[in-house]
Amino acid sequence: MGDDDKRRKGSDEPPYSRYALLNPYNLSLLAGAGATAAATGQWWIAVCAAATEGLWMLFAPDAKILQQTIWNKRWEQAKKDEADERQNKKYLLLGYQDQTRAAALRDQRARILQLAADNSSLTADLMKDELTKLEALLEDFLDLALVCGRCELQLRSFDHEKLNQSWMFYADQVKRLPEGDKRRQVAEKNLEVLAQRKNRMEAMQKNLQTARGQMDLMENSFRLLSDEIVTMANPTELGARLDDLRIGVQAIRESTEDTQEAYDEMAEEAPARQMRG
Repeated sequence: MGDDDKRRKGSDEPPYSRYALLNPYNLSLLAGAGATAAATGQWWIAVCAAATEGLWMLFAPDAKILQQTIWNKRWEQAKKDEADERQNKKYLLLGYQDQTRAAALRDQRARILQLAADNSSLTADLMKDELTKLEALLEDFLDLALVCGRCELQLRSFDHEKLNQSWMFYADQVKRLPEGDKRRQVAEKNLEVLAQRKNRMEAMQKNLQTARGQMDLMENSFRLLSDEIVTMANPTELGARLDDLRIGVQAIRESTEDTQEAYDEMAEEAPARQMRG
């Protein structure tokens, strides 16, 4: 599970106690009571205010009417603002083409939500649970675009011609030098590292191709959803399609992380191997 997913999962419960305490009305009453008590010397006012505050904090956080009318809305807005800020930061890290694609996908998401709202045959409560996945998928798309950017940057650092020249040079040494010669031992270790670099490069290329293909699939699926939603009578069909997209994204994310970790470990071990040789 990615860091973003962990953060979102860990903050699913609204902080009702904090909302009850840290709101302008409550703080104003506390400050007013304290100021009045200090100015008049009537400290019983402060005592009463403290007692009232204790009762408020005891019952207010669990008050369903406050949760439904005020605090849940505040919580939803806070989550939306947090998601927007997080997505904007990722968006700014993308190249122009990926920014254009992400903006188009965001517009398509808005269209799907509007079509769902206009379709009276869909149950609003069921659709709410399913359509909230679109927001997560939009962020998944940004994550994939960032993965692609990192892979492309790493792949551009590979000098294929130099790698092939090095391979032929050390392969020739292994062929010419006798067993037990330290130069041959070092050459063999260099060939091992070069082979690992080539394998990692190929794995990274596959991950890049898979991630780009998944991005295409997400775009095509969003377009298909907008076409289907006007007639879709069963929201679970929509949910299943969205779940499949998220599963595919997670698989790519894990594969890419494993490849990058292995490449980093290989890069760190290479100098040590040569020194030992």
